[in-house]
Amino acid sequence: PDRLSAAAWHIPHPLDTYTMVLISVLNNCLKNITHAEKAGKRQVLIRPASKVIVKFLQVMQKHKYIGEFEIIDDRRAGKIVVSLMGRLNKCGVISPRFDVKISEIEKWVVNLLPSRNFGFVVLTTSLGIMDHEEARRKHTGGKILGFFY
Repeated sequence: PDRLSAAAWHIPHPLDTYTMVLISVLNNCLKNITHAEKAGKRQVLIRPASKVIVKFLQVMQKHKYIGEFEIIDDRRAGKIVVSLMGRLNKCGVISPRFDVKISEIEKWVVNLLPSRNFGFVVLTTSLGIMDHEEARRKHTGGKILGFFY
């Protein structure tokens, strides 16, 4: 009686498997980059890869916030190795992806970025994924994806 009977112990059934679901792939990616940057790492591995992540990284790369990145095709979701330059302070995703008119871009820039002429808000538009300055030049609005500075 001092020992617990087998019924008291939960013996897991083989069908009792629980899997974590990844809600936002982009959010996960940007968090990993921010944490690696804070830890002073030279590069960071991102998985799974997606078209949106690649486009977002290209915008960051264009503004010299990250170095080269390599997409590894593992015949599954893919991986990306990003080389960091130590320039990035913060990057994040805006969820839900709010609609942003051209007239509202400035409001978002003021709310998200620490100061003028510093950092970028990334939008997905009918003309592709771009930063807020390019969207303003092309005179297009869209949905907000995230920011980095």
